[in-house]
Amino acid sequence: MDQVTRAPFSIADFRARAAAQAAITPGEDFGDHRFNPGHPRLEQVKPLRDAAVLIPVIDRAEGAMVLFTKRAERLRSHSGQVAFPGGTIDPTDESPEATALRETFEEIGLDRGHIEIIGRMPDYVSGSGYRIVPVLAVVRPGFSLTLNTDEVDAAFEVPLSFLMDPANHTRDSRFWNDLEWFFYDMPYGDQRIWGVTAGIVRTLYERLYA
Repeated sequence: MDQVTRAPFSIADFRARAAAQAAITPGEDFGDHRFNPGHPRLEQVKPLRDAAVLIPVIDRAEGAMVLFTKRAERLRSHSGQVAFPGGTIDPTDESPEATALRETFEEIGLDRGHIEIIGRMPDYVSGSGYRIVPVLAVVRPGFSLTLNTDEVDAAFEVPLSFLMDPANHTRDSRFWNDLEWFFYDMPYGDQRIWGVTAGIVRTLYERLYA
């Protein structure tokens, strides 16, 4: 494939990297425990609940963009946080991909006709007790969004080139019950990508671009 069609951070390049990483067996589990080895909080979250999120990468002329949501401030958990569209896997969902597509439509109205699933990332285990399947997708432009205001306050795009630059991956921490918890933090404009979402972005970088 020539350099034009494989320009850095183009959709063609993203597709090729996603296909290449799918053939690599993870050497270890991915998740918050990698940043917090031996943390007592991790012993309190079993059994894990299954969930899936969509990583929607939009095919923009200026370069690939990643679509995020900002969770509604009124939600009881993780309110106001930046996230990928997704949620708990229902018994009626045929697969994690089905969950990711269903939740994406329910949250932001992104029709699956604009979405092409191209693979998965390794499961990501969160400190909040979820085993998350990150589903990789290419999104065709020309879509419109209808936000479910009960769940989402905003949707916004971030250049893939920004997210895949490790210079933008800052380590931060907070204290829970007098114990320090470490995570990645990736501020972009007036949005703050941190916690589990930033951990998944970091995994994407390590698997595809490092």
